[in-house]
Amino acid sequence: MKKAISVFSGGLDCTVATCVYDNDYEIHAITFNYGQKAFAQELKASRKICEKMGWTHEVIDLPWLSDISNSSLNTDEDIPEVSENNLDDIDKSSETASNVWVPARNTVFTSIALSYAESIGAEIIIVGWNNEEGLTFPDNSQEFLNEFNELIKVGSPDKIRIEAPAINLNKEELVELGVKVGAPMKLSYSCYKGEDEPCGVCESCVRRNRAFKKVGI
Repeated sequence: MKKAISVFSGGLDCTVATCVYDNDYEIHAITFNYGQKAFAQELKASRKICEKMGWTHEVIDLPWLSDISNSSLNTDEDIPEVSENNLDDIDKSSETASNVWVPARNTVFTSIALSYAESIGAEIIIVGWNNEEGLTFPDNSQEFLNEFNELIKVGSPDKIRIEAPAINLNKEELVELGVKVGAPMKLSYSCYKGEDEPCGVCESCVRRNRAFKKVGI
């Protein structure tokens, strides 16, 4: 069976994206530990989902990324809280995105995933990048996806491509896709703060909650 590497945090986006390819690929999920506050909960969610779906799962530690990061995701700085009314305010969302930005995170993650893809003969790398977050996170954008795939064409001897099935979707549409492909979304964890119960007030939680509410779940 064809093989795929999934950059997998146990969150909503990557869970749905990976399930899109579940029937056609042998999935090898990778979870990164870069000192994020939510790592314990992300690991728990990732393990539950991978066990349920029959995917292999591996954790990669990146302590150096934590050491150089000034992000509130992996420092003592408080994670910003937002209201649903502010989600579509590009200025406020950009400010929040800057606060939680981890230096070159998706570039690092995807490059490591490419190494794994070459080593096991995987044809695709699955990511949960989506249009809603791509508005404020440049490493979630269509442009970033296109350029990285061009880089792989130049820099890898293998025919590997990044697949981002939600790249043109907002969160509501992503949840609808999750329903369509039978993704175990209720097992996923998206909170930045890493508490046992999702905080409900960080940007990730608020975007997730709004999407499910709009879909009627």
